[in-house]
Amino acid sequence: MINLNRRDFFKKSALLSGGLAVGGAAAESQGDEGVKVSATKKPLLKLGLMSYNLARNWDIETIIKNCTEAKFQHVELRTTHAHKVEVNLSKAQRKEVRKRFEDSALEAISLASGFSYHHADAARLRENIEGTKEYTKLAHDIGALGIRVFPNAVSDKGVSMEKTLEQIGKAVRECGEFAKDYGVEIRLANHGRGTNRVQVTRKILDYADSPHVYVNWNCDGSDIEAPGFESNFNLVKDRISNLHMHDLFNEQYPYRKLFQLLRENNYSRYCDAEIGESKEPVILMKYYRGLFLALQDAL
Repeated sequence: MINLNRRDFFKKSALLSGGLAVGGAAAESQGDEGVKVSATKKPLLKLGLMSYNLARNWDIETIIKNCTEAKFQHVELRTTHAHKVEVNLSKAQRKEVRKRFEDSALEAISLASGFSYHHADAARLRENIEGTKEYTKLAHDIGALGIRVFPNAVSDKGVSMEKTLEQIGKAVRECGEFAKDYGVEIRLANHGRGTNRVQVTRKILDYADSPHVYVNWNCDGSDIEAPGFESNFNLVKDRISNLHMHDLFNEQYPYRKLFQLLRENNYSRYCDAEIGESKEPVILMKYYRGLFLALQDAL
């Protein structure tokens, strides 16, 4: 018998199920989660939790407990929150954090930082780059897939937009090249003042010119602006390695179309819920999962 931890089991199971070709008429099968899935359709997207804001005050055990009960498959741990997964952890503590998640029902974890690279002040820019590298080492030690970072603004001191985007691109390239040696992804969110638009993210990727810089799709309201949602999605579809969702009941954002495009693009990573705090968090998470599945026509 090969000794696999729970996370390895899920990964290998996903690879096997993804590689099976099913022919003939569309047949419905009952999955492990009790969700009906057409055998001829693309696999369903996988649901995770971004711990900002709903889980901001939860410790690791509460995160594992609530995500397991609500059948969430991934958690993205926001740095500086109550989970206290920070760079001041010792080697032994990092090993313990990793073991606790690997022994849980969760398939994977990631980190979400607040590091950004638009700063005109060279010392502050360098501080954010070096901070990213330290948290990249932490991500590696705890078994995280990647770490979220920001562009966050076009400039903080009147520098031209193009110059700022070039600076951000070069900074994330340095971080991405560093992170690849640790098996960790650097994920740039389309977020911030003037840097939330997908066209801007594409420019930053072009300046970065690195296969080791990825996109955290942020489900921003600007995604639907000209030249259109699908065109914006196509600009970065091959670089998306994580995704933040917000209120799925928001009729202004085309979540159903997004899920369709992700599945057609064989997206196999996680869609993380970034939602507000609740007095009944697990109930909210269960309802969120239900709507997440319904928007994929799985219920």
